[in-house]
Amino acid sequence: MADDFQQGLATLWEVLWHQSGTPTRIVRWEGEMRVRIFGVNVAAHRDRTLQALRAVSSEAGIKLVDVSDQPDAEQVSNVSVEITPDNQLEDNQPCVTYLDFRTETKIDSAVVQMRSRDAWRCAYHEAMHVMGVRGHPAGQTVLSYFPWKIDGLMPLDKVMLRAWYSPHMAGGMTPFEALPVLADELVATMPNKAAAAQARDQFFQTTIQQMLAYASGQGDVPAVVKRSGKATPEGIRYGRSEMSYFLGVAYMEGATAPRDSTQAVRWLQRAATMGNRGAQAKLSGFRQ
Repeated sequence: MADDFQQGLATLWEVLWHQSGTPTRIVRWEGEMRVRIFGVNVAAHRDRTLQALRAVSSEAGIKLVDVSDQPDAEQVSNVSVEITPDNQLEDNQPCVTYLDFRTETKIDSAVVQMRSRDAWRCAYHEAMHVMGVRGHPAGQTVLSYFPWKIDGLMPLDKVMLRAWYSPHMAGGMTPFEALPVLADELVATMPNKAAAAQARDQFFQTTIQQMLAYASGQGDVPAVVKRSGKATPEGIRYGRSEMSYFLGVAYMEGATAPRDSTQAVRWLQRAATMGNRGAQAKLSGFRQ
C-alpha cells in the first residue's frame, strides 16, 4: 500500500507536466461545457464519447450539455469532438485535444479529434485532457501513454479531477501550488492518513530537491520529460526557466516548500535573467 501511495504521488506530480516536457499551470473550466460531436461514423461513437465526457465532468462538478443536434451547434458549442476518417491523423497520435485559453487560467474552448477506429480506446484519455489535465504520467491512469484501463476512469483519475476542481484549487496555480491540493485529495483516500501525510511531506522535500537541481542545470531531466519523446533542447531550457520561476513562487508562498524570501528572490532573479516575464513581474512587486 505504501508503494502504491508513493506511485500515486509521483503520478500526481507528473500530470502537472505537458508532453512537450515543460511544467504547466492549472487551467480549468469555469462554466458549463456545451459539446458538439460530429464527423464520420458518429452514430457508432457518440454514446461512448458522451459517456466519457459525462464521467469526467460529473467528477469535476461541471455541467455538461450535448448540443450536437441543435441547428446552431457549431456556434454555441465550446467543446468540439470530431470523429475523423481512419486515414487522418498519425499512427503515433491517433487522437488529440487542443485547449484554447486566452489566459493560462480558464479554458475557453476545446477541440478533440479522434480517428474512427481509435475513438473507442481514446475517449476517456481525451476526456481527461478536455478537463484541463494535460500530462501523460506513468502511473495507473487513463492518461498514461500505455493506459491500464480504457473503459472507465481509474481511482487516481477521480482524485485528479476532484482536486483540479476543488475550491482549494484555482486557475493559474503553479505546479508547487497545485501539488499539495492534489496530494491532500490522495491522502484523504488512504486508510492510515497520518502515515500518508508523513509520506506526502517527504515526497514534497524530495521533489523540491530534484527540481532545484533541474532548474539550476545540474540535475537530470525528469523522467516525465524523457518519456514524452517530444522535448527539445530549447523546450528543456524553457522548462528550466519556468521551474526557476515556480520555485521562486513556492518559496515566496510556502507552497510545497517552506516559506523563504531569500530563496524566493534568488530563484525569481534566476528566472528573470532567463527572460521569464512572470518572474520579472514578481520581482517588480517585491521592489515596490
